[in-house]
Parts: sequence; structure tokens; C-alpha cells
Amino acid sequence: MRNESQEEHYRKMTGTPVQKLIIMLCIPTILSMLVTNVYNLVDTAFVGTLGNSASGAVGIVFGFMAILQAAGFMFGHGSGSILARRLGHMDTEGASSTASTGFFLSLLTGLVISVFCFIFIKPLVMLLGSTRTIAPYAIKYISFILITAPFTTAGFTLNNILRYEGKAFYGMIGMFTGCVLNIGGDYLFMFVLKLGISGAGISTAICQLVSFLVLLLPFLSGKTQCKISIRRVNLSVKLIADIAATGLPSLIRQGLNSVATILLNSLSGAFGDEAVAAMSIVSRVYFFIFAIALGVGQGLQPVASFNHGAGKYTRVRKAYKFTTTLASLIIIIPGIFVIIYAPEIVRYFRDDALVAEYGSRALVLQCIAGMCMPFCMTTELLLQSTGKKLSASVLSALRSGVIFIPALLILSHFRAMAGIQEAQPLAYALSFFPTLYFCTDYFKKLPKKDKETP
Repeated sequence: MRNESQEEHYRKMTGTPVQKLIIMLCIPTILSMLVTNVYNLVDTAFVGTLGNSASGAVGIVFGFMAILQAAGFMFGHGSGSILARRLGHMDTEGASSTASTGFFLSLLTGLVISVFCFIFIKPLVMLLGSTRTIAPYAIKYISFILITAPFTTAGFTLNNILRYEGKAFYGMIGMFTGCVLNIGGDYLFMFVLKLGISGAGISTAICQLVSFLVLLLPFLSGKTQCKISIRRVNLSVKLIADIAATGLPSLIRQGLNSVATILLNSLSGAFGDEAVAAMSIVSRVYFFIFAIALGVGQGLQPVASFNHGAGKYTRVRKAYKFTTTLASLIIIIPGIFVIIYAPEIVRYFRDDALVAEYGSRALVLQCIAGMCMPFCMTTELLLQSTGKKLSASVLSALRSGVIFIPALLILSHFRAMAGIQEAQPLAYALSFFPTLYFCTDYFKKLPKKDKETP
């Protein structure tokens, strides 16, 4: 791919029809997320052959991976949103400083998480929702994940910086490379070398490192507008606070998702390893559908950030409408298919009667209520991308945990396993109303006239 000049990049981001631009930017993101989720599903199926306890361990570690993702996304979305708006102002040096600061903060945060969690690894897996039978599998799996935790968080940050700059293609290559190697690695380490769940952990750790190196390469080889180097790091309180505040919705979203996953595993554990395995499978399957719509939403982010920074407010409006419509179609059509074949889908990953019974009902309910998710997701991403930190943070908190966690506690108390299955769908439905308020308020205040081109 030929290097773009600053002027060419500006013309592309502000002159290309928004529908075409979003499709161009979201296709690499969707492909990378699809590959990631195909890996997650394959990993779930592979580990499922080791039994219910091993299958439950995947769900336990999935909750921890969400913590690493939360840290990486906070610095990635925070620095990415700021640098995209700076590029819209033609401030390349300021964008490079922001990217470098976000990257090294993410790397350091991953290192701190790794050291701390290694010290408390046994209490950690129990806190994540392990039962006594799941814990030995979870410890083996998570040990290898912790080794490469700094590269995992930094990799998530690099991927988001690439997307915000409009270079999602390079992000796709990095994620694609890691996931393809991971699928092959799972088979090699788990079945050929007969390392069981430790093999799954080794494979994941190696591929996280490879993915990180591939994602870093475009910045080191001059393929990006932004440059990443230690000398460009700006440790001013103002910039760090701005990155953290802008990335806060992502931290809240991923962090609360992780807390909710831990709570879900803990409450499900009271009904046996079958319940933990079932809800783990449901999470993976539904996220596979949602990830495609999320990929479209992430295609909106660089377009909204850049054009908002350039004062092209008409393009921001058009981009939002197109993204919401397309994401809705992507959620509804596969959702109908999953609703029809829910029991068969769950049985594919774990052929156990009780797992299928628990999982199929939860999956159907999530697909029905999840049809309002594209509107909620797109609005939240728009607010975050254009610097509306408080509004985006409130919506993120409401959607990811403030509604779901109390619903999970209350419904599980009164309706047992049925309540656990119903909590997430209820949270999806209730999050629609505050989203409608913030969306209406945002577009009411967005300037009607565009600024002149600099």
C-alpha cells in the first residue's frame, strides 16, 4: 500500500462519500473481528472436547481477557480519537505525540497487570468465577496469558490507533495473522503434542506476541501518518488526562463487561459446571454476531473523529445514519437464524443435554433483545469519537453494567437459572431509552453549518 501524503489523507477523509468511506474502513475491521471470533469459537470447540470443567475455564479466562482488552481499548480509543481530530486539524506532530503516549502507557499498564496477577493467581481465578473443579484448568490457561499481557494490551491499543488514522487494513493484517496462527497452534499444542488446556494457553500467548509485532511494523516502517517513538511521548498531565477521559467509555464498557462476566460465572456456578459452560458458549456465539455490527460501528469512528475535527458536521450526520442502518441489518438477519437453530448451535460446541438446555434459551433471548443494540452501540461510539466524554461514559456504564449487574443479581435471586438467562436481554432493552435521550441531545447541539476547509 502506497504511503499517503498529509493532503491526500485529508482529501480522502473529508471528500470520499461517507457510505463508501465507512465501507472501506469497516471491511478490514469486520474481517479481523470475524477471524478473532472464529478463533474464539474454534478454541471453545477444541477445549470443549476436554470436558465441562475445561470448557468453563475458557469462559473464566475470557473474563480476564476482557480486562486486558479494557486497558488496551482505553488507551487506543482515547489516543485514537484525539489524534484523528488533530489530523483533521492538519496537526501531524501532535497526533504522533498522542499516539506514542497512548502506546507506551498501554504497554506499562499491561506489565503492571501481569506482575500483580501472577502474585495473586489462585485468588484471581476464584474471583473470576471458577468453581473448585474449573480452577486447575483456569490456572494453567491464564498463566500463559499473563506472560504476554503487556503485548496484548499494547496490541489492542495499536489496532485502535491504526483504525482511527484510517489504516484499518494494517490492523486487519495484525489480528488476522495472530488468529490464524492461534487456530493452528491450538491443534498443534493441544492434540499433536497432547498438552491439553496448557496447549491452548501457549498457543494464545505466542500468537498475541506475533500479532503485536505485526501491528507495530507499520509505525516503524513509515506506513502511517503518526509516528511512534519514546522521544515523542508527552507526559503532561493535560494530555494523559485527556487520553484517559476520552478512553474512559471503553474502559467502563470493557471493565464492566469483565465484572459482569465474572459475576455471571459465579452465579452460574451454583447450578454446576454445565451452567458455566452454557453461558460461556452463549457469550461467544452472540459476540460473534455482534462483532460484525461492532466492526461497522468502528468504521464510523475515524470518519466521525476526523470530520468533526475538520468541521465537516454534515458528513458526521450522514455517517451516523448510514452506520446505524447497516449495523441494524447485520444484527437482525443472523439473529433470526440463530433463534431458529439455537439448540443445534449450542450442541455443536458442547454436546451435553443440560448445557444445550441452559444455553439455547439464553441465546434466543439475547438475539431478540439484541436487536436494539446497533442504535445503542453506534450512538455511544459517535459520542466517544467526537469528544463527548461524559455522555459516552454514562451510556457505556448504563449499557455494560449499571443495568445488567443489578438485573443479574435480582433476577437470579427470584428466578434462579431462568433469571440468569434473562438478565442480559433485559439490560439490552432498557439501555435503549437513555441512548435515545443522549442521541437527540447530541444532534440538537451539533452545528448545522460546516467550517471552511483549512
